[in-house]
Amino acid sequence: MTSVAVTLAEWAAGLDPDREDLELAHRSLLDTVAVTLAAREHRVTRLAAPLTTGARWAVAGHVLDFDDLHMPSTTHVSVVCVPTALATDGGARAYLAAAGVMARLGTALGWRHYSAGWHATCTAGAPAAAAGAAVAFGLPAERIAAAMALAVPAAGGVQRAFGTDAKSLQVGFAVEAGIRAARLAAAGAQADPSALDVWLGLVGGDPSAVDPSGPSVPNGLAIKLYPCCYALQRPISALSEVHADPAAVRRIVLRTPEATVVPLIHHRPDSGLQGKFSLEYAAAAALLDSYAGFGSFTDEAVRRDEARRLVSVVETKLDPGGDWLLDGELEAEVHTADGAVLRTRQQYPPGSPARPPTPDQLAAKLADCVAGLDTDPAEWTWENAADTLRRWLPCQTN
Repeated sequence: MTSVAVTLAEWAAGLDPDREDLELAHRSLLDTVAVTLAAREHRVTRLAAPLTTGARWAVAGHVLDFDDLHMPSTTHVSVVCVPTALATDGGARAYLAAAGVMARLGTALGWRHYSAGWHATCTAGAPAAAAGAAVAFGLPAERIAAAMALAVPAAGGVQRAFGTDAKSLQVGFAVEAGIRAARLAAAGAQADPSALDVWLGLVGGDPSAVDPSGPSVPNGLAIKLYPCCYALQRPISALSEVHADPAAVRRIVLRTPEATVVPLIHHRPDSGLQGKFSLEYAAAAALLDSYAGFGSFTDEAVRRDEARRLVSVVETKLDPGGDWLLDGELEAEVHTADGAVLRTRQQYPPGSPARPPTPDQLAAKLADCVAGLDTDPAEWTWENAADTLRRWLPCQTN
């Protein structure tokens, strides 16, 4: 049986993007560069200054949790693959090669891998970054496979990091490791491609599930409209449709499959980062704020007295099972002091592949991210976006 690394390397080496592939790549470029620039002054972005260029851009692109997601693999594809392609001058083709490898590896890792506590963006991300960088360097399939195998020792990352600085930093580490592996492969370093198959099995994946057929990124990518964990996009969207006076709310009852809350590990958050992984706080923010944007996920916002009160009245009822973040439906009841019960339900939030963002929604997100900067997202291309990032997020090393 042909090894996973060889199968994916041959696919990446022969990739010939079609129009739909290139449209997805361009949207991913705009979305990722915008959310990266939005985090240019973030404390963790400053901490990441000593990292290599691609790694620092990945940290900044992920720290706000506003970057896109590949639903079947639960991986944040573009925050790994856009910085990799830009840092190596690989363009759209290198991005798509990395994104396709990451989506397929992540899907082969499956829900069991994610629900066990791994951060699939990092585990699938390091070999994917290696593949994308190797394509950018013009390496043949044999060397692309070696690069992915050389990235296996760095294919780690855990969900316990969620709500801390380590979450975005470990994404940067994955990008740095992948580019390093590709440079080593280009220099002639040898590795056994079957190491990738062995690793997949060790971390709960299924090598036989890797399927190179279909579009570059099977099933497309979900675009976030709120800067927080994807598992919160649906509850925020649904509860934003409930028009209730927050001061009058006495109970908030949420019912959802248990799979949809796996990454939501902070039930009484005390910081903005923790709030991004709290179902209870998401409910509070959706009711308190006209739009749960950047301002909703600051330390100060999470610590608001009224937010803490609303967090304390959230009741979560989990239906057993499920195997992805949008499984089933979210059902919500908001009980008010006068005895009224306001109900809402939702399966697919706006921005998901089933409800793609409208041009106006995407434009509003980009404008919000670059507010105060003299740069126009409409002018960004694969040829000039790296210069834009270097201008606002200079790095100490390549």
